[in-house]
Amino acid sequence: MFKKIIALVALVFSIGVQAETISSLTANMQKQQGLFDFYWDESKGRILLQVDQFDRELLLVTGLAQGLGSNPVGLDRNQAGESRVVKFERVGNKVLIHQVNLDYRAQSENPAERRAVEEAFATSVLWGFEVIAEEGRGVLVDFTPFLLSDQHGIAKRLKDAKQGSYQIDAGKSAIYLPRTKSFPQNTEFEAQLTFAGSEPGNYMQEVVPTPELVTLRQHISLVALPDDGYQPRKFHSRSGYFPLQYRDYATAIDQPMDQRLIFRHRLEKKAGSNEVVEPIVYYVDSGVPEPVRSALIEGASWWNQAFEAAGFENAFQVKILPEDADPLDVRYNVINWVHRSTRGWSYGYSVYDPRTGEILKGNVTLGSLRVRQDLLIAQGLLQPYDSKDADVENLKAMALARIRQLSAHEVGHTLGIAHNFISSAEGRASVMDYPAPLVTLSGRDLELGEAYATGIGSWDKLAVRYGYGIADGNEAEYLASVLSEAEKQQLRFISDPDSRAINNAHAASHLWDNGGDVLEEFQRMTQLRRHALENFSTAANRPDVARSSLDETLVPVYYGHRYQAEAVGKLIGGLDYNYLYNDAGAESYTMVAGDRQQQAIDALASTLKPEFLTLPEKVLSLLPPKSYGYARTIESFPAYTGVAFDAIAMAEAAAGHTFSILLHPERAARLQQQQARRGEGPGFNTLLAQLTAQALASEDYTGLEAAIHQRVNHVYIHQLMVLANNNKAAESARARASFELAKFQHAIGEMKLFGDDPHGYNAHYFYEANRIGSFMDGHLKVDKADLKPMPPGSPI
Repeated sequence: MFKKIIALVALVFSIGVQAETISSLTANMQKQQGLFDFYWDESKGRILLQVDQFDRELLLVTGLAQGLGSNPVGLDRNQAGESRVVKFERVGNKVLIHQVNLDYRAQSENPAERRAVEEAFATSVLWGFEVIAEEGRGVLVDFTPFLLSDQHGIAKRLKDAKQGSYQIDAGKSAIYLPRTKSFPQNTEFEAQLTFAGSEPGNYMQEVVPTPELVTLRQHISLVALPDDGYQPRKFHSRSGYFPLQYRDYATAIDQPMDQRLIFRHRLEKKAGSNEVVEPIVYYVDSGVPEPVRSALIEGASWWNQAFEAAGFENAFQVKILPEDADPLDVRYNVINWVHRSTRGWSYGYSVYDPRTGEILKGNVTLGSLRVRQDLLIAQGLLQPYDSKDADVENLKAMALARIRQLSAHEVGHTLGIAHNFISSAEGRASVMDYPAPLVTLSGRDLELGEAYATGIGSWDKLAVRYGYGIADGNEAEYLASVLSEAEKQQLRFISDPDSRAINNAHAASHLWDNGGDVLEEFQRMTQLRRHALENFSTAANRPDVARSSLDETLVPVYYGHRYQAEAVGKLIGGLDYNYLYNDAGAESYTMVAGDRQQQAIDALASTLKPEFLTLPEKVLSLLPPKSYGYARTIESFPAYTGVAFDAIAMAEAAAGHTFSILLHPERAARLQQQQARRGEGPGFNTLLAQLTAQALASEDYTGLEAAIHQRVNHVYIHQLMVLANNNKAAESARARASFELAKFQHAIGEMKLFGDDPHGYNAHYFYEANRIGSFMDGHLKVDKADLKPMPPGSPI
């Protein structure tokens, strides 16, 4: 009897733990079929995923369907996230999402060799699920906890942007069904995530109705990886493409282990024809208003010129996104229109196969306020509102010309092509540069007709030939011939690491500049700036706009020299070089000639003079305190004067920018070394001597110019202190900065400061001498942030 009871208990227990079948558990649920079938359990608000493809490599992609609306934070609508290769693994009653480590590989036919590398490096299990039902080879898991987790890294982004510490509030988060669906090659999920936090930052307070609770929509895609019919293409530093890098432990011992491929779409010709098997099609967000929509289509379509030059027929197309298409669906390359509270960057991302670099989806996000920034620049320069019937068509034309160029630029990134910042010096050879509007002076009028280039550039055509052109024979020879053709056409490629930062050494590659000679263009631009400032009037703004808004319209005019000044600064301690391989016969680099460096120092020193920085009184008298209902923003001039416009703080910010170029510690070190190596040309000591002499020229200025001269001196001394205190700077640069401070203090000590002081110089020099003394005694701490900054410039 006892044995029968035991057997009955065992039978009941086995029945109790046996997994329910999928069909019985999901009998009353809504089913979606596709790459992965899933069920919507409405009673519990959960997604049940059927997994029957174990150990198959898949692409896991995260994204944002609904963004934050703040450019500095960088969480935008339709933002594509990281591409990760994963596979589902079953272990007992668990199913794991396991990310493959593709940074280290063994491209070998020997499975033992591949296994040795796989077992040498860690992988990442992203999530684990319990099996709740099974049937045949398939199992059912509750996918909801994964979908309601922060897979896009939203909380980290908010923390990194110093916007507060947030975490998901599960009670306020849920699946978003309208954009949760399955297709044959991809399954799409979306969830509405609410993040709760405390002490929200300024950007959160600016854009979120209740800043302690921010709700965004996260999109997650499971995508079938493409077949092995794609042929990867090798990267070259002068090809103009982004590199996909990994280490191959199966390479021969006399060959490099680090392998680099380019990112590109798959493009194949039909046999015996220039027609393609499947064209690359980009879709423009249907939410873009006209006339911007047409401008985006036209600009993106320029790329077909490059594909035609590479031997393809109608290979690149641009269309409007169909109403029933989801912008985050990996089957569509999309140009998205993104709204933010402030102007900001636009981006070109790609969803790609991390194994080969094949691009599966191009995803462009264009900030909607960029077009208005160009319009604002044109307003300040042309000042068209001198009558009620003002003709502003040329302003709109300039702004739309920039949008066309921007559309082409960001699409270029999603084709795999990187920035080429030297192109502006080579006749606008690429849309992958950052162009400044080319403004010309015709008599007394400023002209914008050639503000931006039209069409694809000669460099872009060569880049498409390298990335997409089809070789008739040996591919290595074909790629080498494209690079050789670039040399023949004298088209160079210099990208972000050598161009973007203010301290970069490359003398010819810059952002937001024009022309082949940076000094000539600087002189031309400063003349345009002076003309625009002398003629600035209320006609710069619409009649129905508050007068105090002239402040923001004046900003890009007054600081209009900022980027060309950076270009000039790169001549100082500068080098010229290309991305050479070891088979090149040319010299590795050249130093900028000493006399040209001195010309650059003189040019930048001129931007520190009161004559350059002082606004005409007739302009200052136009700038009242902010009207009721309006307030200063980050786009306004800085001020110490409360509600009143500050004609000196604006100069402080401009001077700070110039000194940050001239006194950059890396530039200082290069100057010193170049002078030591060549025995001629300006050194850092001669640069400082010139700036100090300019600072001590008190007899040259009166009135407002004297006040601005004194503020520039204050900035100079402060920046010297920052450099002298910088423990990451070269000792020699710190020593020179300290010595110059001592020289300045000594020069002040020789002055008779207690006589007449009509312009405030005696008090000014006395104060600065005491500051230098306190600094040298270790009693004064300084920071670059103590000075007023310019309003943000990029994206122009």
